[in-house]
Order: sequence, then C-alpha cells, then structure tokens
Amino acid sequence: MPIALKIPTALRGFTDGLSQVELEGTTVGELLKNLTEKYPDLTTHLYDEAGALRSFVNVFVDGSNVKSLKGQETELKPGQTVMLVPAIAGGGPLAPETRGWAEVPAGTETGRFGG
Repeated sequence: MPIALKIPTALRGFTDGLSQVELEGTTVGELLKNLTEKYPDLTTHLYDEAGALRSFVNVFVDGSNVKSLKGQETELKPGQTVMLVPAIAGGGPLAPETRGWAEVPAGTETGRFGG
C-alpha cells in the first residue's frame, strides 16, 4: 500500500508541481529512494555527495522527526503520512554593530526610512 509523502513548496518544481506523491516503501530510506528514482532531479537537494541525507532536510512521520526515531531506518505502515521539511536559512541574532538600529527615533537619518 502506498505511503503519502508531502512535498514542500520549495521542492515542488522537481515533482511536476505535486504537493503530495504516493510511493511504496517500508522504511523512510526506501521511500526516499523511490522518490528520487521517480524524480531524479531531487537527489542533489536531498542527499550530499556521499549519499547521506543532507543535514538541513528533515523528514517527519505522522508529526515525529525521524532524527528522534530510527532515521532512515524508521519503519512505515500503510496510512502514515510522511513530510519533507527542508530547513530554511535566515534569522538569528543580530550582529553587535546592527543592534538597536530599529530603536532610532523617526525623523533621524535612519528613522526616516521606516526604522
């Protein structure tokens, strides 16, 4: 029985625009292998040169991150939903030299640009 694999927006260009695909697989690793066989352009986005799942690619089975389960050896059962969730870069603490810029009063050199 196929497993529903949800595809994030950022990767849908590699799955013919599909937000979900149905694939066979008894483990997460087998499911992802079948995914990349069906959509080979996804391979470099999911796996590094050594064939390991990239660290920023998270896989959830019924809401649980497989990194806290058995990784790619996590077993799958019919009816489960698997989600690919790539981490998105950005944010984080401000550099010391930029802290406080938003606190500049309106009408000052920086504030007049909406700060």
